[in-house]
Amino acid sequence: CRESAFVYAITSAGVAHAVSRACSEGIIETCTCDYRNRGPSGLDWQWGGCSDNIEFGYKFARRFVDSAERGRDLRFIMNLHNNEAGRVHVSSEMRHECKCHGMSGSCTVKTCWMRLPSFRDVGNNLKDRFDGASRVMVSNHGNFEHLRRRKYRFQLKPYNPNHKPPTRKDLVYFEKSPDFCTPNPKLGVPGTVGRQCNDSSIGVDGCDLMCCGRGYKTEVREESERCSCTFHWCCQVKCRICRIKRTVHTCL
Repeated sequence: CRESAFVYAITSAGVAHAVSRACSEGIIETCTCDYRNRGPSGLDWQWGGCSDNIEFGYKFARRFVDSAERGRDLRFIMNLHNNEAGRVHVSSEMRHECKCHGMSGSCTVKTCWMRLPSFRDVGNNLKDRFDGASRVMVSNHGNFEHLRRRKYRFQLKPYNPNHKPPTRKDLVYFEKSPDFCTPNPKLGVPGTVGRQCNDSSIGVDGCDLMCCGRGYKTEVREESERCSCTFHWCCQVKCRICRIKRTVHTCL
């Protein structure tokens, strides 16, 4: 389903991002900064610094994450596609980062390198793709031979023929999502009964969405927490215990 598509994509993206950054930080002995960008520089900047090694991170993530996939069915193809989508969202969002040089910060010249996007940005982009994920089926044009060679040229066609084919960045799924509102132990779905929600939010944490239209109850709870903490030499922190009232909304 589309939720599992997001999990596959964000996992693959996380491996690529972490390994690429670790290379440039000198944490991994088998890779270094990416020094390939040594082509023409700009009018007021030149290549330098330590670029994040996305090429190494991308290839490592593909070998490591994709190795778990076995089979020759639609699920296998879909998982490989979503793994690739996660990595592409990391590699395609690389950006210039520069540092000024010159007397008193005059920025006479800038040294620039390629930097990974923040993982929060990657997650936000994948969340957008999750919202617009494509339901697909596989076409029969030599896909499995391409899969065997790891060329990622298989063709997924939309379940709805009026929709456009998914791109490399799109997330894909072939089963409708289960009902997450009600408990289903077989699928590991706990449901949303008893979940705390935000009555002022229109997002997924809001009571309207999280409670699935069943409504929610509101209660004021009195809780204890540490407060008025002070440091006493040496070396102790002393706090008072305060009683506070907190309004809590819980799904019915």
